[in-house]
Amino acid sequence: MDDHDPKEELIETIFRNSTITVVGILLAISLGFITHWATNPVPWQFYDLFAVVPILVGIALQMRALRCCST
Repeated sequence: MDDHDPKEELIETIFRNSTITVVGILLAISLGFITHWATNPVPWQFYDLFAVVPILVGIALQMRALRCCST
């Protein structure tokens, strides 16, 4: 029950390392942005959730992509 296709080409190490670097940088920028926004002294409003939820979903997807690329 192996799902691996023998014709499937492996990802080259250079490409994989570059992808990990790019996703890591984007994740750091996203986490820095949300941290800066969370520590802002201006009180949060309910309508801020409409912006925060997609950002947090994006961060979760970036973390998933980083985990999948590194294995």
